Amino acid sequence: MGDPVVHEVEPLRLSTLTTLRTGGAPERMLEATTSAELVDALTDVWSRGEEWFVLGGGSNLFIGDEPFEGTVIRVLTRGIDELPSPHDGRVRLRVQAGHGWDDLVAYAVEHGYAGLEAMSGIPGTVGAAPVQNIGAYGQEIQETLVEVELIDEATGKISVVSAADLGLGFRTSVLKHHYGSVPQRRAVILSVTVDLVVAGERVVRGEQLRRALGLDSDAPVPLGWVRERILATRASKGMLLDENDPDTHGVGSFFQNAIVPEVVARALPPECPRWPVSPDLDAVTVIPLAAYDGFVPPAKAEAPDVKVSAAWLIEQAGIRKGFKLPRSRASVSTKHALALTNRGGATAAEVSELARFIQSRVHAEFGLVLQPEPVLLGVEL
Repeated sequence: MGDPVVHEVEPLRLSTLTTLRTGGAPERMLEATTSAELVDALTDVWSRGEEWFVLGGGSNLFIGDEPFEGTVIRVLTRGIDELPSPHDGRVRLRVQAGHGWDDLVAYAVEHGYAGLEAMSGIPGTVGAAPVQNIGAYGQEIQETLVEVELIDEATGKISVVSAADLGLGFRTSVLKHHYGSVPQRRAVILSVTVDLVVAGERVVRGEQLRRALGLDSDAPVPLGWVRERILATRASKGMLLDENDPDTHGVGSFFQNAIVPEVVARALPPECPRWPVSPDLDAVTVIPLAAYDGFVPPAKAEAPDVKVSAAWLIEQAGIRKGFKLPRSRASVSTKHALALTNRGGATAAEVSELARFIQSRVHAEFGLVLQPEPVLLGVEL
């Protein structure tokens, strides 16, 4: 096979490569512009036994102030391949891990492929999307994800893993981990395959998306119209990256919307926005033939869990848009209570202090502990 092709570059401060703008320079930095280069870079790092992590768009990382004692591999691969789908009226797209997520959404909408449009404007790369199981306005990547191609650290082998084997949950997967913890599977995604509907327009079903789009009818709407409205909505909340807007210098939603049992949601004020989490419609009761006596027990009427608005909880706990602690350069966005922002030169310690304060206020008022959405590296909350 020959020696690995490893492109080593001068390490940059991670604060210059992440949207929250925190983090020092790593000991070593590699760049990969093709899948083969990415495999070679990972193989090289693993053979050295170094600490490492891969960096895509840097939009979902909260990195500590101390320099990273290891290697950072920048994933700069790009490309979309169209593949036939086994299902009528659908198409599959295989996308390189370093491809911009919103570039993929724009491509899908432009070609009339439905299934990603509600996730327009989400920053970051395609390879990071399954790790986080990204979603917006009731749409998640797990709804269209078919499989990922990845390389395992333990074996160095490349394999194709189905979406069902990724342990996808609310903003998590078996591949997600925080600094100092071990994920269920230490592997790096090389490419992602999604299965989309070939349709230039769609009927919008989800309550969250219908509310965001202001729809009150079931008439189909063009995909391009949905994308434009979502982008405008995200921009109004400071959720579209803009170099000149400090409200976008963050990780988007810093806290996850809380998923709670229905009985807990009932104890919250009635004006708290909430959405039911879809129950498992495939659940069945199996009765052994030898035990069947003609009676089929009724299905258990279990109320589905409920997703409640973290932004509402934060504001009702007394944290207003634009709030910051004394002498801190970290602030809640002036446009959205769920976003923590770097107003210029804020340290990771300042952001952490603000995050912990918000968590404590929400817990004191409502008894709920908000969970961070970004991957944490060298920081604890």
